[in-house]
Amino acid sequence: MTGQRSDARRNYAHILAVAEAEVAARGAQASLEQIARTAGVGSATVRRHFPTRKALLEAVFKQRVHDLGERARALAAEPDSRAALVEWLRELLAYALAARGLADVLSYEPLQDGAAQDSCAPALGAAGALLLGKAVEDGVVRADVTIDDLLVLVVGIALATEDYADPAARADRAFRLAVAGLGAHDG
Repeated sequence: MTGQRSDARRNYAHILAVAEAEVAARGAQASLEQIARTAGVGSATVRRHFPTRKALLEAVFKQRVHDLGERARALAAEPDSRAALVEWLRELLAYALAARGLADVLSYEPLQDGAAQDSCAPALGAAGALLLGKAVEDGVVRADVTIDDLLVLVVGIALATEDYADPAARADRAFRLAVAGLGAHDG
């Protein structure tokens, strides 16, 4: 956003704030036209800042994804690397359930298949890989588990449970069942 006029930066910030509220209320399918109306701008202005729905969703989740990266770096200092990894994955799942649409953003494309470097998937992948690498090195998570596997697991649980009456409880149960199979000696 450097080099933009101050009114363009204000428009961007205002559209983003409106988009955050719309996505929180309606998930990844929030209407770009409704965002434009609520923000008091034309749909062309929204599309100039966010040319695709994915670009808009990425911007909505950018700060929280950054925070999850910081959390992973802090957890990397924990002596129990498996517990640190599981805690981070649980926090990611909780956020994916609370921030309707994050799981949709992460499910658009696999991490290794050309995702933009400033998008959510590579940032979360790098954060999680730090914790996973330590857990594998410590021998508490199987060596064949990849960060892509774990993010698919979290995204799948979030998407599968988001319409339950109590998505957090259902997601927690599915997560606990899945994590029980992450041990270094599990088949």
